[in-house]
Amino acid sequence: MKKREAAKNPSESGLMEKIVSLAKRRGFVFPGSEIYGGLANSYEYGPAGVELKKNIQDEWWRVFVRERADMVGLDSSIILHPKTWEASGHVAGLVDAMVECKACHTRTRADHLIENHFEAKGEKISVEGKSEKELDEVIQQEKIKCPTCGKFDWTPVRKFNLLFETHVGIVPEAQSKVYLRGETAQGIFISFKNILDSTRVRLPFGVGQLGKSFRNEITKGNFIFRTLEFEQAEIEYFFDPEATDWKKLYEQWKGDMWTFVTGNLGVRADMLRWREHGDEERSFYSKRTEDLEYNFPFGFKELWGLAYRTDYDLNQHMKYSGTDLSYTDPASGRKFVPHVIEPAVGVNRLMAMVMLDAYTEDGERIFLKLPPRLAPYKAAVFPLLANKPALVEKAREIYADLQKRFPVAWDDRGNIGKRYYAQDEIGTPFCVTVDFDTLGEGEAANKNTVTVRDRDTGKQERVTMDKLTEFLHGKIYR
Repeated sequence: MKKREAAKNPSESGLMEKIVSLAKRRGFVFPGSEIYGGLANSYEYGPAGVELKKNIQDEWWRVFVRERADMVGLDSSIILHPKTWEASGHVAGLVDAMVECKACHTRTRADHLIENHFEAKGEKISVEGKSEKELDEVIQQEKIKCPTCGKFDWTPVRKFNLLFETHVGIVPEAQSKVYLRGETAQGIFISFKNILDSTRVRLPFGVGQLGKSFRNEITKGNFIFRTLEFEQAEIEYFFDPEATDWKKLYEQWKGDMWTFVTGNLGVRADMLRWREHGDEERSFYSKRTEDLEYNFPFGFKELWGLAYRTDYDLNQHMKYSGTDLSYTDPASGRKFVPHVIEPAVGVNRLMAMVMLDAYTEDGERIFLKLPPRLAPYKAAVFPLLANKPALVEKAREIYADLQKRFPVAWDDRGNIGKRYYAQDEIGTPFCVTVDFDTLGEGEAANKNTVTVRDRDTGKQERVTMDKLTEFLHGKIYR
């Protein structure tokens, strides 16, 4: 059995190309608006993909919100009052440096252009924090050519804002400019007072949110790693800096994040690392920021960020809104603005990581070794032969019964080997086959039993129909 190794250069394996191809043919991810020629950096999640993504979201919500006594949830609006983004600094600060090729009009991020150039030379460079002038100087000194047309003819580096602008209002002349949210975190901060007033939460406590965010980015096109719209899973964990040691709390969150990725998502630890932000990269209001990085085929890249944001956000929204967002300690009566630690992750990146890490080749057999809890379908049900009504009827009966309990796939196309092949690529952990023994037309001892095949080992065992649900449930949710 061959699986991706951390020691080798992932870019040499063609793994990303394999995953992109598998994702499309098995209904995980499709190019966005494909029938119209596509829309750059946008994707559709197909029948298998939407299930996998939802399972990852549900697992995150279960672990970090539902099963914790110190957490509550929120679902804030995608369109917030525009002052929200002025207060947060996104209007002025959420910018990237861009250059455009004068010959072919390819636009690209200046930092990506430079980093890719040095990477091709076998060198590493960081341009974080450099001004537009400094980025221009590097491009000119290195005579970096356009990756599309090969010419060296760039516009000067200029900044562009990543927030998507739109307008609200029925009458065009009375419309107001607003933004699609660039992150889910700000919705938590502006709802802080309502959460305090409507619940019995006491510090320390956190607010978790799942939802879409939007950034008008120029990306490298690394599949679903960075897209125009993406699902975020963010937590703002509020605490009293005089009562809680932020360093200890920070390390606890690091441990929880690591455990979730390696335990709940089943990702190998040797494909992960922590990277701390330097002074130039770290936001000015953050005392400490680290990224949990995964070894993608294009290198170690940010998967999950952890930042100690102090009391910056609540103070900013107090200043811009005029609303008191402080907290009063019920025991001492002391009034203060809480500090916050933020673990924030993109669900799309989690999904990309899970698929890449689960990709397994065993000879000519390809399968996604997904944790059963995450698999799009927990089982697939087959009649041994599609042209035998008695087999199909019994298989349909079993399928309908299992479907009430968890997602199940039905497949009666082609021969049994092709069905196994398809379900392996989807990551279905168990395949249930109804054969002539099930109907009592073969070995008498096997009447009312079905064959259950294990995805990872390929081994099969007979299970009685009345124990099938219990058997599968025990295997999937162990």
